[in-house]
Amino acid sequence: MLKKISLFAFILIFVSCGQKAKQADDTNATTPPATEVAPVPDGHNAQNSLDYVGTYKGILPCGDCEGIETILVIETEDQFTKKTRYLGKENSPFFEESGTYSWNEAGNTIELVGVADAPNKYFVGENQLFQLDMEGERITGNLADKYILKKEQD
Repeated sequence: MLKKISLFAFILIFVSCGQKAKQADDTNATTPPATEVAPVPDGHNAQNSLDYVGTYKGILPCGDCEGIETILVIETEDQFTKKTRYLGKENSPFFEESGTYSWNEAGNTIELVGVADAPNKYFVGENQLFQLDMEGERITGNLADKYILKKEQD
């Protein structure tokens, strides 16, 4: 008789624990997944928060030369001057363009208006400009850090 009671108690405990584990699993299954809260825009962007006016310099990659020496002067009132020179080519003068620039809607990228056949968009960072590709996307890969113009400090 003691064996039957012990066996019955064992089965009762086993079944009871199994049901609690199943209830816990069911509870977890019905709990909605945590949602990520989107950051609240605070109105700050490169256009209204950074001191972006100034002279930026760098040597950008070139397919058939040692690099493209680039000087981009961003002025007030949406004016720019851009000078480029192909390094490693004999008697390569600076090619100069100037005009106006505009900001994208997000206020983080400038576009040089009227620049002929060259990437003309730059993501504005703290004391640096990141040249974007022809579609206006950040350049990635091994050479990504070569597409940065650094601001000269006064």
